[in-house]
Amino acid sequence: MNFKNVGITFIALVLFSCSNSKKIEQEIKPKNVILLISDGTGLSQISSAFYFKESTPNYARFENIGLINTSSSSHDITDSAAGGTAFGCGVKTYNGAIGVADDSTTVQNILELVSLKDISTGIIATSSITHATPASFYAHQISRTMNEEIALDFLTSEVDFFAGGGLKFFKNRKDKRNLLAALANKEFRIDTTALLDFPEIKTSEKVGFLLGEDGMSKMLEGRGDFLPNATELAIQYLSKDNAGFFIMAEGSQIDWGGHQNDSSYLITELIDFDNAVGKALDFAVKDGNTLVIVTSDHETGGFTLSAKKKKREDGSEYSDYREVGSSFSTGGHSATLIPVFAFGPGSEEFRGVYENNEVFEKILKVTNWN
Repeated sequence: MNFKNVGITFIALVLFSCSNSKKIEQEIKPKNVILLISDGTGLSQISSAFYFKESTPNYARFENIGLINTSSSSHDITDSAAGGTAFGCGVKTYNGAIGVADDSTTVQNILELVSLKDISTGIIATSSITHATPASFYAHQISRTMNEEIALDFLTSEVDFFAGGGLKFFKNRKDKRNLLAALANKEFRIDTTALLDFPEIKTSEKVGFLLGEDGMSKMLEGRGDFLPNATELAIQYLSKDNAGFFIMAEGSQIDWGGHQNDSSYLITELIDFDNAVGKALDFAVKDGNTLVIVTSDHETGGFTLSAKKKKREDGSEYSDYREVGSSFSTGGHSATLIPVFAFGPGSEEFRGVYENNEVFEKILKVTNWN
């Protein structure tokens, strides 16, 4: 074979390889995305599941892991509103902003974007559904404190399924409007008592559960398996037409445990969130076409897993390195980098160190939703 023929053969092989690579890349784009956000959770909070959960944490099932910087446009230490807007809209904005830019103008959120492609959407939280993180995925308000205005945004949102607390912002409003009736007119089936089974909601056009006046009760107060069950129910409901879906599910009260410097509160909420992660991963493994992303908006409490403090017979204190205890350094948020865990087609894109608003861009990139 002469050099000319060798060259032609080489070029043909390269072109064939590129063609196959593009084909493979197209084939592995995820159809569904489940974004799970553990509010106020840093690496120490995640680590607590490995010491205090009775079974192996679902966090251990991930291979693709990255880190994000969570600073907002206005502060080195973000709040949940700016953090949620970074995830939901892809922009850095000021602390307190819900779905708006620095100049308070509306920015498109991911639910609005994917609805144009007939992709179904769901929002779940253990806080009020109008709280900062969930609100950032469907609402546009200049302040996170505007709960009634945020609830009103549901009437023009693209949400197909939601579950959480916040009933009072829909029913007992200052403007005397009954948003439950308005949602019913928008083809929502609303339940304010309990989650229903999938067969009961399968034929409903849209579904909403408002199961607390404000935030949901704590795990320590008997909330039970609401978060993992709601996550599983959303998956069942939104996958019924096989057209693709996006779900954001938040373990909201891990953050509240951090603010209160209450390790029992924090750890029980974190384990509950890990169970919801398991529901998402189980579906993704079976489905083969679902991307699961697990991250947090920021860390809260400066939570540390440290040697347990004990006292000797003479009353002096010592650190017992054989047993894990916990401590806090603040009652607020911290600026620590936050882990991102990803599983499924496109998950490799979430490796590395990057800004929190890039999670939004990476989702659009691997799904081709943009």
